[in-house]
Amino acid sequence: MTGKFFIGAAALALGAAVPGASVQGWLNTVVETDGGHRMGDPDADVQLIEFVSYTCPHCASFEKASEGILKLGYIHEGRIGVEIKHLIRDKADLVAALTTRCGPPEKFFGNHTAMMIAQDQWFAKGRAASPAQRTRWGSGTRAQQYQAMASDLGFYDLMATRGYDATELDACLADTVEADAIRDRSTRDADAYGITGTPSFVVNGATLEGVHSWPTLNARLYELAYD
Repeated sequence: MTGKFFIGAAALALGAAVPGASVQGWLNTVVETDGGHRMGDPDADVQLIEFVSYTCPHCASFEKASEGILKLGYIHEGRIGVEIKHLIRDKADLVAALTTRCGPPEKFFGNHTAMMIAQDQWFAKGRAASPAQRTRWGSGTRAQQYQAMASDLGFYDLMATRGYDATELDACLADTVEADAIRDRSTRDADAYGITGTPSFVVNGATLEGVHSWPTLNARLYELAYD
């Protein structure tokens, strides 16, 4: 891997323009897929699937490390299409997934990044939750449980910074049909690709063994997209 790419990628991560490319490139091409969301050129030679969990600290670390370079160094220029799929581990993970998927598909990636970047903050709220709060998370209807957890973890405040009001998020968290579909698709996709942990990655249909961090994945992507 050449130093030229890392110099260019670092500049991109800091917000430098891509010579000869439009301001947004392929970053505005976002669609909802069967079980996930994809950003980028659907016909790019390299198609990456990220399996992530919102309650996985390694997934948050991956998002923080990869977000700038992956979007601006790969997706922007049409070299890679990236799809994010959920691997649901627990109720908090499901509530977070319902939250990030709220609204039109084009808002998902921003919601996803915001949720991952704020993970430390909402983890802290979860650890500090009172017995009464934890009781609310398992009492009443499923919609009430999800809304209570989202409120106590700070998801309503987080999504307000993304332009959502409480009524809009209430409706998304009350969608138990979507909640069941997210769980079902998570199980189906994990079985189909042999995914047992997060983050895990699939490139052009093949699950990458032993690749669970941005530096290792970046090396693979660079070989495929630039060599």
